[in-house]
Amino acid sequence: MKSEIAGTYLPVVAIAGANGFVGRALARRLAASGRRVVGLTRGPTPAPIPGVEWRRCDLFSLLQCEGALEGVDQAFYLVHSMLPSAHLTQGAFQDMDLIIADNFARAAAKAGLRQIVYLGGLLPEDPDLSRHLQSRLEVEGTLGSRGVPVTALRAGIVIGAEGSSFQMMLSLLRRLPLIPCPPWARTPSQPIALPDLLELLAYCLEHPSPQNRHLDVGCPEVLSYRLMLERIARRLGLSRRFVDVPLKGTFWWRRWLRLVTGAPKELVDPLLESMRRPMVARDRRLQEEAGVPGLGFDEAVRRALSQEREPPAPERAAPQHTVRSVQRIPLPAGKTALWAAERYSEWLPLLFKTFIRAERDRDGNVRLMLLFPRLCLIEHTFAHDRSGSPDRQLFYITGGILARKDRRLTRRPRLEFREALGGAALLVAIHDYRPTLPWFLYNLTQAPLHLWVMRGFARHIQSLKKVE
Repeated sequence: MKSEIAGTYLPVVAIAGANGFVGRALARRLAASGRRVVGLTRGPTPAPIPGVEWRRCDLFSLLQCEGALEGVDQAFYLVHSMLPSAHLTQGAFQDMDLIIADNFARAAAKAGLRQIVYLGGLLPEDPDLSRHLQSRLEVEGTLGSRGVPVTALRAGIVIGAEGSSFQMMLSLLRRLPLIPCPPWARTPSQPIALPDLLELLAYCLEHPSPQNRHLDVGCPEVLSYRLMLERIARRLGLSRRFVDVPLKGTFWWRRWLRLVTGAPKELVDPLLESMRRPMVARDRRLQEEAGVPGLGFDEAVRRALSQEREPPAPERAAPQHTVRSVQRIPLPAGKTALWAAERYSEWLPLLFKTFIRAERDRDGNVRLMLLFPRLCLIEHTFAHDRSGSPDRQLFYITGGILARKDRRLTRRPRLEFREALGGAALLVAIHDYRPTLPWFLYNLTQAPLHLWVMRGFARHIQSLKKVE
């Protein structure tokens, strides 16, 4: 599965996040150069791009990741799971990011990929990172933890016609004649033009590194967010007044910005968290090496505005009446996901000993039984073929009066225990679960009960650590 041009073989390249604005532009650029490009998408197949093969891949499914990366040599990872992936999502976005990055890293190692190129974020000197930036750093480390070399490009705001941050700036300027500016609007930042970023991503593809590395990229200018808004307004020909407001926190600013721009909470909140810290490239040696000094800010804005069109169609809505829950628990040193799964099946019946019993058979299957009357609430079937390693244990949810049966391989309800961050964390996750209770009743009863159980299990794990 190689592309051949003028007698030379070019690697097959997969793009995770190919339906995002950077991913679409990168796919078009690589395909136009003659490369064979595989675009990964969770939703329906996007509009065709000449030379791009689309493959369905839910990154929350390790099985689908493995299938999607078959025959692939190198990959770009341009994914950030900011938007909900299920009708009900329980868990922090950092943990969602972590689990899909781990899936991708495992699948990349199995497929024998030569390199992963990851687009992350610039990091401030302050070690107290925002949740958004800490997540980017965790993803970077996770992608490189399974043996496939990772080249991480750390970038600030990408100035492109469809970029979410750039679109929020445009909405703000076009809708308000007076722009209130908090103190952190003067925080220095170093954006990058989309054309420059595409050139640098392609350069990394052509110059793979045998080891993990991270490289800062940005335009030649360092600007505050206020100055960026002022210069965009000038380019738009808008007369806007900017007023300093001595309100330092982000609580009210988040709500105000969501109201004015219409951007979702999942995009606005992380952006404002990051704006409070300087986001400046420490060095731009990759750009010197690649001969891409970078467009100036005004030219980047001019090009973005010249390509502005109708906003892209919104992402497909999360599947109706499905649940995804990802909970992170500190894992005692030397312990594995296998150990945690065994402790869970031992501990659970002690929690509900009056009403519920957990029954485990010789094959590792677990059934939660209601004692009076005797009914199976949830049946977990141990997936032997997908749990060969002690760092991941998988159970399919196959029965019980609280679970709808769904045997599609593309969306099988499942419970998993997996190690992350080099064994420092345990992720306990439920994927694609469809409850039988009416949705409003599930949200009032079973959903909060699950979170209560997870918090109790976390305390139990920590108590075992103290005993040992």
